[in-house]
Amino acid sequence: MRRMKKRIFLPVLCLMTMLVSVPVRAEGASYTTSESDVTVTIETDKAEYKAGEEIHYTITVENGRQGWDIKGTSFTYSNTEGLGPLEEGSMPDTLPDIASGESASISGILVGDPELFPGGGVNVALVAGIAAGAIILAALVLLLVGKLRKKKGGAKAAALVLALIMAGELFPAQARAEDETLTVRPYLRVTYAGQEVMLRAVIDLPMKQQLLVIQPEDRLTYQRITCHDPSIFKDFDGTYYIFGSFLTGGYTKDLYNWTSIDAAFQASFTQEVRDQIRAWNKDESAGNWNDYLWAPDLVYNPVMEKYCMYLSANGDDWKSNIVLLTADAVDGPYSYAGSIVYGGFTEEDYGETDAPRVLGEDQIPERYVTKGIANRKWGDMWPNCIDPCVFFDDEGNLWISYGSWSGGIFMLELDEETGLRDYSVAYETNEHSDAYFGKKIAGGAYVSGEASYIQKIGDYYYLFISYGNLEAAGGYNVRIFRSERPDGDYVDLLGNSPLYDSYVFNYNQSVGVRLMGGYKWRNFNNGFVAQGHNSAFVDDDGRAYMVFHTRTDNGTEGHYVKVHQLFQNEEGWLVAAPYQTTGEALKEGGWTAAQVAGEYDVIVHELDIDYADRETKKPKRVVLEEDGTVSGAYEGTWSLKDGTSYITLSIDGQEYSGVTLSMQVEFTTIETQVFTAVSNTNQVTIWGSRIFEE
Repeated sequence: MRRMKKRIFLPVLCLMTMLVSVPVRAEGASYTTSESDVTVTIETDKAEYKAGEEIHYTITVENGRQGWDIKGTSFTYSNTEGLGPLEEGSMPDTLPDIASGESASISGILVGDPELFPGGGVNVALVAGIAAGAIILAALVLLLVGKLRKKKGGAKAAALVLALIMAGELFPAQARAEDETLTVRPYLRVTYAGQEVMLRAVIDLPMKQQLLVIQPEDRLTYQRITCHDPSIFKDFDGTYYIFGSFLTGGYTKDLYNWTSIDAAFQASFTQEVRDQIRAWNKDESAGNWNDYLWAPDLVYNPVMEKYCMYLSANGDDWKSNIVLLTADAVDGPYSYAGSIVYGGFTEEDYGETDAPRVLGEDQIPERYVTKGIANRKWGDMWPNCIDPCVFFDDEGNLWISYGSWSGGIFMLELDEETGLRDYSVAYETNEHSDAYFGKKIAGGAYVSGEASYIQKIGDYYYLFISYGNLEAAGGYNVRIFRSERPDGDYVDLLGNSPLYDSYVFNYNQSVGVRLMGGYKWRNFNNGFVAQGHNSAFVDDDGRAYMVFHTRTDNGTEGHYVKVHQLFQNEEGWLVAAPYQTTGEALKEGGWTAAQVAGEYDVIVHELDIDYADRETKKPKRVVLEEDGTVSGAYEGTWSLKDGTSYITLSIDGQEYSGVTLSMQVEFTTIETQVFTAVSNTNQVTIWGSRIFEE
């Protein structure tokens, strides 16, 4: 974690500049420091000592952090050379568990080395040397761990190093990282034998947020399914279907209890159709026949009177294509209708694609050779033809967006009569367009970004893109941009374009409104991370939703489907509900300040998140006072717009705009007031859930 990396250099070098002394009694000396409502005080029985005198000291830790407990821990001293324990055990270095609102103290006795402080005392040079060596060793270990984490596979290697060291009992055994670690550095100056000396400690306090206890009668479980890259479709009978990579899928009537159709759906594909789908893509490294079939998207085409499934037939070396499958029923069986776009072609197989028809050239154009497969430069300019999203615009035109990392996200117009490419539409060839691949609307230059999905909500077409890697520790997160036209230009709240012409590392970058990051409410056993590859839809009642797969912070790659309702704030930007949907709705006529006021758990989805350690943001306690003030962990003001659900918050200098509503707390049957909003200045999102227990 970031604090651990910085901690390597701090124990000795930075103590003098971090704290401010607060003397509290004349007969002794006392210094106090605080961090996040945890206060640590170190004090002695005197301020001045003669040579050989014993220094009696006390360290007191007061846990004033509401809702958080301190787990028992050991710590390190870094006193002035020559100060050491009077005898074995007289410098205690272990703190007990300290619950929220409680405190604990430990006391010890030091004495000066007579060689350094003439006039008496015991020889503690050896003890001090051992302590100093331990500090250096700890710093070296942490430095090694920090370096390992920066390399591929480094997190596992770092964990192994620490495990081996702990097994050797050089450090006390410790469980998996706590929710949060606070580092405090109390120090104290006193005079000993006429010399100023320092009593210092470096205390890492593992903090564990108290779980919200839900009574058995209030608990709720959901019927989950696994479906990677879920694309949502609502059939005519009101049943919601999702289809995902590897030809997985499921259905639901309520958007939170799902039934899998994996086996039946996969079995419905004949061998002929399987062979037709895989005729182009290069997939020698695939295991099962469906391993390289990714991210299908389904629409019903009223002109064709067919269910049209657009499917990625992914391949190695960018040799991928997107195929169209058609059926008379939502769950198949599907027949092969043709291919929309091909990638990864060379001089040898150029004629096997529809590129000659589109371009009017029998020979492959030089740009696909110079930036081509042979020299591993295809991705410098051209897309991997995967992750389709197909939709009708307001005028009835059919579009497809597709692509991924490397060349970026492109768009083509389709023919409503056939569902295939509209060959009557021509595209320019320039920096953000290609005559064959269409118009580039996002990404490029190998900047992360995949799983484009476009949905009209209100007055705007919203472009959803997933940044980062899809693994639990990969930083996966959904960003949104919007446009008044289906093919862009798309921009985020601050006017940033999703297009990239040169490489940047954008996982935590403030480009695109991030709907959520890693988070963990107090009633969750595990936090949610790596939410991504979403779809979205507007239901018949006008409510909008996003559907995505999510992983957790439990150390596995297990994942499942979640659905959160989307809302537009007063400025028309999307915000996501804090909990998964169970049928909630905005209140007609809005709310009064008295109805919304109260104590809230608040999660700020800060962009700078340590996704590699599966960090989740935890709630902090905030009070929305009825008079419009905000107090607690954050301070500021809040207000409601009369007759609406719009809420505005000014918290710690940031202005947030969103909505408030009543929701069912996830995994429970309990209703509470919530809010969701986005900052107009830095695009950070914020969630609040009113505390209902205690």
